Amino acid sequence: MKKRAFILTAALSLLLSACAKEAASVGVIGGADGPTSVIVSTPASSEPVPAQQPETPSAPELEQTPEPAPETKPDGTAPDMTAVTADDLIEGTYPVQVDSSSDKFRITACELTVADGTMTAVMHMGGQGYLRVYMGTGEEAGAAPESDCIPFHEEPDGTHTFTVPVAVLDQALDCAAFSKNKEIWYDRTLVFRADSLPAEAFANLVTAESLGLADGEYITEVSLSGGSGKAKVESPAKLTVTGGKAVATLVWGSPNYDYMRVGEDKYLPIQTEGNATFEIPVPFFDRPFTAFADTTAMSEPHEIEYTLTFASTSIQ
Repeated sequence: MKKRAFILTAALSLLLSACAKEAASVGVIGGADGPTSVIVSTPASSEPVPAQQPETPSAPELEQTPEPAPETKPDGTAPDMTAVTADDLIEGTYPVQVDSSSDKFRITACELTVADGTMTAVMHMGGQGYLRVYMGTGEEAGAAPESDCIPFHEEPDGTHTFTVPVAVLDQALDCAAFSKNKEIWYDRTLVFRADSLPAEAFANLVTAESLGLADGEYITEVSLSGGSGKAKVESPAKLTVTGGKAVATLVWGSPNYDYMRVGEDKYLPIQTEGNATFEIPVPFFDRPFTAFADTTAMSEPHEIEYTLTFASTSIQ
């Protein structure tokens, strides 16, 4: 009797539990005849829900170290550039390199004339886009009378030239240019490069001959600028004097140069192994002069412009 009662109690308990679960899935929807019970069945997913994976932090990006740019003064000139005036030069006309702050105002060639204590330059332009220039800022040019501006001169081949006064070499000079198409003034900056002048242009030039150096071997301090700023040469450098002419043995901090050029003359390396070594002329001391070196460190050989300065006070 007790056993039968126990079985009945267990069955009743299971029935009540099933009803409770069914009631949890029943919604009530209002119909026209009153509330209607609707069983809402939500089948359980047979696939397990994957656990959320923790986010893996991405590797930090490597910061690219840019190649250092050549050092410059606030006016854009190199730190070893000092002002060169007409008093430092011998009267005459010389080819001179002009650096422009804009490739839209490109000077393809230039002649510098020194006379009566002043300098003028004839600038040959790479285009015909400018009608006149003014040696000053664009704001100053806009306020100046047109008679103070410098018009272009058309050469027989159709190219334009401007003849401008040059106050000083190796310093940044303001030059405003009036655009033919836009009809507005553009600010440009020009540097007339003294290191591009031939040696005979300079008065009181310090040379091996003027120093009275006897034939023989010496050493002298040398400084290098230009390029990316990363190139180095050994200093002091060996200096050989023969007949009043000086030749330096220049040792680079890298083997990746296959020739040097001073003016139009090319010089090949003299070493067979180790860092690139060249023997080049030293036209004068205490002023920078331009020299080119062809690097093989790039995907293709590339000629790079440098300036070298040999200090006469360090010769021993």
